[in-house]
Amino acid sequence: MATAFSDPAAVSAYADGPPRMVPGFADMQRMCLLLLAESAPRDARILVLGAGGGLELEVFANAQPQWQFDGVDPSAEMLQLAQTRVHAHMQRVRLHNGTIDMAPEGPFDAACCLLTLHFLAREERCRTLVELRRRLKPGAPFVAAHFSFPQDAGVRERWLARCTAFAILSGIDPDKARAREKGLGAQLPILSPQDDEALLREAGFAGIELFYAAFGFRGWVATA
Repeated sequence: MATAFSDPAAVSAYADGPPRMVPGFADMQRMCLLLLAESAPRDARILVLGAGGGLELEVFANAQPQWQFDGVDPSAEMLQLAQTRVHAHMQRVRLHNGTIDMAPEGPFDAACCLLTLHFLAREERCRTLVELRRRLKPGAPFVAAHFSFPQDAGVRERWLARCTAFAILSGIDPDKARAREKGLGAQLPILSPQDDEALLREAGFAGIELFYAAFGFRGWVATA
C-alpha cells in the first residue's frame, strides 16, 4: 500500500478517493475540527500526523485562521500535494517528511491522525501513539480515525466486502474496488475497535470516547 503514495497517478487522484470510500468523510473532518476546537486555544499549535494530501489541513486552516500547523508524512509526493492544496495558508503550515520521529517536540495544543494508523503494525502503532502523546501538552485533545472492525475469521471478510460495496456504490470502478479489497485484506494490519482503544490507553491517553462509526471506520477523541 505504501507504494501507492509515491505513484504520481495515484497521488494526483488521491483527493477523489476518501470522499467516495469513507462514509461521511467530510462530516468526519468537521467533527474532528470541532473536537479539537473544544479545548484548543485560538492560537493553537496543531500536530497533524499523516498530513499528506492536505485534506484535513485545508479544512482546519480555513476554519481557524489563527491556528499554526505542523504536518508530518512519510511520502514526499503526498506532502507536495498538501503544499499545493494549502498554498494560501503556508505561512501557518510547516511540513515534515518522515514518521512521528520527524515531528517537532512541541508541546502541541492538539493533534489528529486521520486514515493513517491502519497502515502501522500494532507495535509500531503503539510506539507512534506514545511519541505523539509525548509531544502534546497535558490535557490536549487528540483525534484519530481509521479502519477498525472485528478481526474474527469470517467477520473480517464481511466488513471488507461491505467497504468494497460502499466504494462501488459511490462510483469507484468495481474491478478497482475489488482489487483494493484484496490489498487491504492482505497488507493492512487492521485492528478491532477494542484493540484500538486498548492501544490508546497503553500509550497513556485518557478520556477515550468514540465519536465516529461508519461501516469499517471508527474515530476516537482522547486527551493527553
